[in-house]
Amino acid sequence: MVSPNPTRSVTILGSTGSVGESTIDLIQRAPDNYRVVALTAQTNAKKLAAQALRLKPKFVAVADVAAYGELKLLLSGSGIEIGAGPEAICAAGEHEADWVMAAIVGAAGLKPTLAAVRRGAIVALANKECLVSAGAIFMAEVAAHKATLLPVDSEHNAVFQVFDFQQREQVRRIVLTASGGPFRTWSDEQMVRATPAQALAHPNWSMGKKISIDSATMMNKGLEVIEAHHLFRLSADQIDVLVHPQSVVHSMVEYKDGSVLAQMGSPDMRTPIAYTLGWPHRIDAPAERLDLARLGSLTFEQPDTARFPCLRLAREALRAGASAPTIMNAANEVAVGRFLAGEIGFLDIAAVVDQTLTTMSGRDVKSLDAVLEIDTEARAMAASMRRLPSAAE
Repeated sequence: MVSPNPTRSVTILGSTGSVGESTIDLIQRAPDNYRVVALTAQTNAKKLAAQALRLKPKFVAVADVAAYGELKLLLSGSGIEIGAGPEAICAAGEHEADWVMAAIVGAAGLKPTLAAVRRGAIVALANKECLVSAGAIFMAEVAAHKATLLPVDSEHNAVFQVFDFQQREQVRRIVLTASGGPFRTWSDEQMVRATPAQALAHPNWSMGKKISIDSATMMNKGLEVIEAHHLFRLSADQIDVLVHPQSVVHSMVEYKDGSVLAQMGSPDMRTPIAYTLGWPHRIDAPAERLDLARLGSLTFEQPDTARFPCLRLAREALRAGASAPTIMNAANEVAVGRFLAGEIGFLDIAAVVDQTLTTMSGRDVKSLDAVLEIDTEARAMAASMRRLPSAAE
């Protein structure tokens, strides 16, 4: 792989997750082209240490202070600076690096990603919460500090590649595609009994647990609608969703003259990551080459918001504005965690989100501290819900 930026310095926030590992895979295919500055993880000290010993960053940090001792022992004698706790994760974002992968899952990614934005870095954004929970605030910071924001989600990355930013008034709408997840054809009665293992078995993509469950509920697509609103400055009515089970057409942009431009490729996250890693140039990536003749046909269908109400809830939150997206996102994170822990059923995820949105009054969100306060309140409420309506009610 030949990069036009042979000495691009890199920080990976969330290096032990699926996006972080895919980023490292690309970097290791061209080790002379990239210099890793910092790596972070939530709790996995063992994997983080192994990555650090291979990539030789200046700084590594683990968010869980309980993992600090193990990390320090594993990196003893390496000369790598070690940190622990939320402040250390933010410090990683502040380290001088040309390009930062923001792949920390959840609201925990907000502050360290903003730290990178405030340096004016190129930020490859794989964290949804930055835009879902604090979209207006986050985009204002990007503009104020002249940072470059590159979307990593395959759908937003696809739109980014075919969106005419010089003539945005010519865009009629964008269409985000969704695989439909593992339960696309399941009935409510079947989904009532769905297990975490079944929900995690995505038919096309290899992803982390949280995003896999969001894909199964279609909340992932709802979150992406909100993200697209901020990324591309489009109204809710200009953002559509189509279910596309083959996951080959990643998204489309429709223009006023009727032209529809689509970005296509095999379902491999290394493709959009490579697009951002090499930006503004393209670099080689190891994804399987797309063979349309072998595929034979591509199909599309409207999403079923009756069976998958999370998509509807996300659209309602976007239209409500103010703190609604923050509340929705926090409640969803808690509900997904409770489902994975066996505390609630699959269909209860949407119920928790709906009840939290209904119970908490919306209020203006004018600062990051306000976002984090609302996020904390919504999480506590979602965690406290004991009795949930069954699918039959």
